[in-house]
Amino acid sequence: MTFENVLPLLKSGEKVIRTGWGGPELYVKLVGESVHDGEKLNPYMLINVEGEGYTMFTPTVCDILADDWKVVD
Repeated sequence: MTFENVLPLLKSGEKVIRTGWGGPELYVKLVGESVHDGEKLNPYMLINVEGEGYTMFTPTVCDILADDWKVVD
């Protein structure tokens, strides 16, 4: 799937990954709008990396143009 295909899935709560990565990356997920310290926190993406936990995820141009995205359980 393309990034355009998985973006609506991310918005609906699905977890996705690129099959081309082949590393310790487990999945990417979207965290919805929330409040932090009384201020609005805009939606953002996290990636779960085995042995490291979560970190912020910003897709690269290669990620956006890739067609090897898939939904994970």
